[in-house]
Amino acid sequence: MEEEFEKFVAIYKPSNENILSIKNFLKCYVADQEFRAIVDNNQIQRLYTYPSFSANELNELGEYKKIVPEYVKDYVSINAFM
Repeated sequence: MEEEFEKFVAIYKPSNENILSIKNFLKCYVADQEFRAIVDNNQIQRLYTYPSFSANELNELGEYKKIVPEYVKDYVSINAFM
């Protein structure tokens, strides 16, 4: 997972203030099928009670809340992390 995060940073070069949030989002999105479904189906209201990643954390991501899922779909083999 760390390698995938490093690749993402190398491609998108996010600011330091977003690094930890992006890393947590990427990890959760890849490893947690339920979280992935919430994001993919735009059921953001469910994140207000979701233990792994909150709606506030998602809002802090700004443009990366759309970029990270696209990156995962294009470059990451999710099956390798399950």
